[in-house]
Amino acid sequence: MVALCYTLSDPPMANPKYAASDRPVPEAKLIDTLSDGTKVKQRVPRMRACNEKDEKGKLCAGHLKRWYFFGEEVTKKFGADAEVYRCEHCHTLYVPNPEEESRTDTLAW
Repeated sequence: MVALCYTLSDPPMANPKYAASDRPVPEAKLIDTLSDGTKVKQRVPRMRACNEKDEKGKLCAGHLKRWYFFGEEVTKKFGADAEVYRCEHCHTLYVPNPEEESRTDTLAW
């Protein structure tokens, strides 16, 4: 059996074939804050996880789930048939980005 040993002279583990991106990372814009303190943000296109940070700066990264049972305040601001997503951990609300195609009625035929 051969033991693998890495030393300081070994090349770094990163794949040099891919360069670091110089494009800025898109941020979800804060649109509103509800009366109970819940933040409402606009999703970045193709966004699947929450990008909210806590007091320590730790990223939430909870999955965004389609939310159908929102209260009266959300209904007044965004409409009864609004496409609203909610983070499964911190409960931040996200509304779709106007640049992205709506996912409402995607499976309807």
